[in-house]
Amino acid sequence: QVHLVESGGGLVQAGGSLRLSCVASGSILTINTMAWYRQAPGKQRELVAAVTSGRSTNYADSVKGRFTISRDNANNTVYLQMNGLKPEDTAVYYCNCQGRRNISQTFEVWGQGTLVTVSS
Repeated sequence: QVHLVESGGGLVQAGGSLRLSCVASGSILTINTMAWYRQAPGKQRELVAAVTSGRSTNYADSVKGRFTISRDNANNTVYLQMNGLKPEDTAVYYCNCQGRRNISQTFEVWGQGTLVTVSS
């Protein structure tokens, strides 16, 4: 099995910064895409940012220029640096990881979620 452990959420004032971390562990051969999603109350889960094993990135339009996703392949870790936070960024943030356990088995797993609250 593959497990994800997230950390770094919390309460911050508008304009502030937070850094989320997510570490993958378990039966992992390779990790392809690592991503962050978020779900605000009453809304659907949405992609915030993703990074491939080759470090190609894509971002939701709402966070471009404010958030930066990065990864440490050696330690199976993905980060989300969030600057210029706005109240509308308030949500539970989930880490997502896709890869291979071995040459014949793929995996996709989700973290437990970490709450980010931005006060105005």
